Amino acid sequence: MNYIDLHCDTISELMGKEDTHLLDAPLQINLKLLKEGNCLLQCFAMFVYLKKTPNPFQYCIEMIDRYYEEIEKYKEYIAPVLKFSDVAKNQKEGKICSLLTIEEGGVTESNLANLRTFHRLGVRMICLNWNFENGVGHPNFKLTEHPDFKKPNTEEGLTEFGIKMVKEMNRLGMIVDVSHLSDKGFYDCLKYSSKPIIASHSNARGVCNHVRNLTDDMILKLKENGGIMGMNFCAAFLNENEEVGKDTISCVIEHMKYIKKLAGVEVIALGSDFDGINPDIKMKNASFMPKLFEEMRNQGFTEEEIEKIAYKNFLRVLAANIA
Repeated sequence: MNYIDLHCDTISELMGKEDTHLLDAPLQINLKLLKEGNCLLQCFAMFVYLKKTPNPFQYCIEMIDRYYEEIEKYKEYIAPVLKFSDVAKNQKEGKICSLLTIEEGGVTESNLANLRTFHRLGVRMICLNWNFENGVGHPNFKLTEHPDFKKPNTEEGLTEFGIKMVKEMNRLGMIVDVSHLSDKGFYDCLKYSSKPIIASHSNARGVCNHVRNLTDDMILKLKENGGIMGMNFCAAFLNENEEVGKDTISCVIEHMKYIKKLAGVEVIALGSDFDGINPDIKMKNASFMPKLFEEMRNQGFTEEEIEKIAYKNFLRVLAANIA
């Protein structure tokens, strides 16, 4: 079974490590592990820690440069997706597809020229927020010493610039990603986006009450929008008892079953958050994906449903957003 993963932080882990490479890096994702797991397309997020980065735009450019260095070095294994037809082309050539994404809309520095620069460099999806207010919108919790993971931000959403950015992303052909964004911001994106949006690495709040997850109403509205949500393998987002959440396969399927009953499988995708989460989980790395699909079969998911969740739902959203 092929699969698509909507989110990983692997490039962040390669930064500053000149002797560590995408082919065989000792991480949750590398090219050998992706091949072993039958990956069709991996989304690589350029994550920038806004409050610790003096020049976020410049640092993001440097991350993108490292990303392309790795892609070029191993071009016999992997190739970028800049337009939708690249998926079939790369697949025909036996290559893993890579989609360049950003996690932290603040790297635009509230400048649409910077946004357009990122698009020209190949960025095709942006997670509007991380855990800081960033000129684009507001997160669902403040990254303080004792953050409240159960009280969502229902008052502060997209900024005026954020609304302009969403509309420009639609025009350019960039997917709007609402993971980390406040509840208010989520609904703002539904209001102002003319194309399907995604929550690249968020689960169901009805199963695990954490503000990084989506409420039932959000999931239903996302379904109406034609969007999707990628199941996050972080133990804390899978179960309020993190030790229970480490049983990743069982917990991910629990979230899938809940969402399927609520809204159908068309809204479900995969967003591992590999290399951004604690690897002490049952789904240790990308090579474990077939184990997830096998257990889905054991628990009553049909082949058609698994295919939709594994890759077809994201391909639908990708086709709707990029030419």
